[in-house]
Amino acid sequence: MHTRHKLALVFGGTLAILAGVAHARPKLTGEAQLADMLKDRVAGKPVDCISLPMVSSSTVIDKTAIVYQMGGTYYVQRPVSGAADLDDDDVLVTRLSTSELCSIDTVQLHDRMSGFWRGFVALNKFVPYTRPPKVRAAS
Repeated sequence: MHTRHKLALVFGGTLAILAGVAHARPKLTGEAQLADMLKDRVAGKPVDCISLPMVSSSTVIDKTAIVYQMGGTYYVQRPVSGAADLDDDDVLVTRLSTSELCSIDTVQLHDRMSGFWRGFVALNKFVPYTRPPKVRAAS
């Protein structure tokens, strides 16, 4: 029983060290995160507005972009100003007079923990990214 206890301690310590090493992995840059998110997609023609009620999720990419997902399409928003303030821990606060989010709008950034206002981004056109249609192999 004493040997089993020692083995359990050694095994547990090894797992803790490995978990620490895995955690120490360097964080990807914003551009690298965005490239990874869009790796199997192709860009479409930029649009001025998207329908906010149709957006199923949004992802803030540090210091780079906001990605809005509508169905199978990702709309990438690279703000004209304020992108350097984007933080993946931000809460986006959008005040609209219509149901569309457009390139002339701004989005406020609030800290998730404190709720305090951190700044804002001025939007640009939205670039849609979709998966290309699968090509059928000739029989």
